[in-house]
Amino acid sequence: MEMSTLILFVIAALSINLIPGPDVIYIITNTMKGKMKLGIEASLGLGVGYLIHTLAAVLGLSALILSSTFLFTVIKYLGAMYLLYLGLSSLVNCYRNRSKICIETTNKKQGNVFKQGVIISVLNPKVAMFFLAFLPQFIDPIAADATSQLITLGLLFSLLATICNLLYASLGSVLFSSPKAQKYSRILEGVSGTILLGLSAKIALSNNE
Repeated sequence: MEMSTLILFVIAALSINLIPGPDVIYIITNTMKGKMKLGIEASLGLGVGYLIHTLAAVLGLSALILSSTFLFTVIKYLGAMYLLYLGLSSLVNCYRNRSKICIETTNKKQGNVFKQGVIISVLNPKVAMFFLAFLPQFIDPIAADATSQLITLGLLFSLLATICNLLYASLGSVLFSSPKAQKYSRILEGVSGTILLGLSAKIALSNNE
């Protein structure tokens, strides 16, 4: 795998994971209710869920590569269209200043936050769809080590996502309880949307399938 591809992957993964979404809201909500400890537990639970999705995506995509590189390429371009949709949606939200932040601060007793995080992540179909859309964009299906590339990128994505979630567990409650929360969310939406559009453009203009 080329270093330029790996760097692009890291930039795209970080930009996507930093944007506020349901996972971030779950983490910050628990952080506000039970201080940082519950936020960290939520982050780690979600991280385990990402690993499960990584395993499922790698097994499915590896089987697809072995059966038909053409079908893998079809999946790759359908995934690119999905990423394009996500990018446009983020930019629209940024332009219209639509915040996804809706933090609940009720004092309801919490169950096992770690376990809940795993379940929330595993049962979220959007996470599975995202993994299937995102990972193929950085893989050459005819490469001898395509499966190992999928594993490496999947694990790296899960690690980066967990690090971003832990960052939110540490700082999120401060950031999103401030009057500038809307501004922070809008900036992250814009950055993420721009990078996703750039990734889609790179795929569309690439001659290497």
